[in-house]
Amino acid sequence: MGEAAEATTLYHHHHRNRNHESEYDRNQRLEVDLYPLSSYYFGAKHSIPFKDETLADRFSRMKSNYAARGIRKCVEAVILVELFKHPHLLLLQVKNSIFKLPGGRLRPGESDIDGLRRKLVRKLSVNEDDNGTEWEVGECLGMWWRAEFETLLYPYLPPNVRSPKECTKLFLVKLPESRKFIVPKNLKLLAVPLCQIHENQKRYGQVISAVPQLLSKFSFNMIES
Repeated sequence: MGEAAEATTLYHHHHRNRNHESEYDRNQRLEVDLYPLSSYYFGAKHSIPFKDETLADRFSRMKSNYAARGIRKCVEAVILVELFKHPHLLLLQVKNSIFKLPGGRLRPGESDIDGLRRKLVRKLSVNEDDNGTEWEVGECLGMWWRAEFETLLYPYLPPNVRSPKECTKLFLVKLPESRKFIVPKNLKLLAVPLCQIHENQKRYGQVISAVPQLLSKFSFNMIES
């Protein structure tokens, strides 16, 4: 399958699946239970290597991978907790400056859910040999496209782009009442209030700053400890 055809299939498959959902199914997901940050345990594990030292290094690697495998497919998790009666988003911070949603690139032939669970296990779980089934991956909240090897991302597939370089999907991941988060030593896991993230693109980037708007259809059930 060509790059343009594959990108178009990804785009329409996502929207077709959403259209086929029943009204009942959609309504059942409009409320999200949020548990207090204090319900969770946070620890550290061995560091993970960073592949890119600079933005130029990253794009150089993306070009090489694109030439070998085609469009880069990524999945990222939107994970929420309650703190001070307000929803907080869990973000990974790299080198005290860059904020990221937990997730990463899919392997060839890997499904979105399996890939996201694998990434969550690697970055947030105790046992890296686990299959990740304890992570409850919910609905896809949105898709972002990289048209060229540049920082600009689009929350839609531009009509004049026949061979996008990257597609990133955001999934809501619901937490249980308690769990352990074990984070690599060279990363920080932060709980950031949605009110601070909203439209704060300068600090958090295009995708993360848009998360509060993607969550606007949900009501949050703050569960006390």
